Amino acid sequence: MLLSVIVPVFNEVNTIEKILLIIREQKIKKEIIIVDDFSTDGTREILMREENDETKIIFHSKNLGKGFAIRTGLEQVSGEVVIIQDADLEYDPKDYDKLLEPITSGKAEVVYGSRCLGKNNKKSYLRFYLGGIFLTWLTNILYGSKITDEPTCYKVFKTEVLRKLELKCKRFEFCPEVTAKVLRNGYHIYEVPISYNPRLIDEGKKIGWKDGCIAIFTLLKYRFLVE
Repeated sequence: MLLSVIVPVFNEVNTIEKILLIIREQKIKKEIIIVDDFSTDGTREILMREENDETKIIFHSKNLGKGFAIRTGLEQVSGEVVIIQDADLEYDPKDYDKLLEPITSGKAEVVYGSRCLGKNNKKSYLRFYLGGIFLTWLTNILYGSKITDEPTCYKVFKTEVLRKLELKCKRFEFCPEVTAKVLRNGYHIYEVPISYNPRLIDEGKKIGWKDGCIAIFTLLKYRFLVE
């Protein structure tokens, strides 16, 4: 089974080489699809020398957002399974095996890596931590699910499932949109514990309170407003 790793990238000059090294070290059959969302800090120059038989690089001609970058990457996927990988070092590709196991064993079609289930994980800023708890609670109330970490980066899908969802997202609303559509279409989200190493805002953390508001609206929209 071929794993397609979609890596949306924007201004990650300090981490992009390290995260690519860790991804490549994983002993699984994979393709790496990197979508640079018009970085301006030197990331693009690094990526220009990173393409190889296992790695495809796509450059946006302007900044379009993380969700749009994921959609661009999805168009290039040839694997049976897709995972989303942020370009920072918060999420560890060494968790790929445990994330893939429920799919390869036939137990699931959608798997989320839960930071809440992971033992001894550090917590992010209080506002991010509480925001994640609230979004997870709201998701469970609206869609009747029982997940523990809705906004986790590590979301894994059978490719056919993800493509059926017809994503519209442009920015950080990828997470609530894909979660809402997965649950609306009757798929069960299987969770496994993952490790998590939150980074600081001055290290490049980009999400803000406005994105949290958009996430809430997105969950409500796909529950009540969009057929």
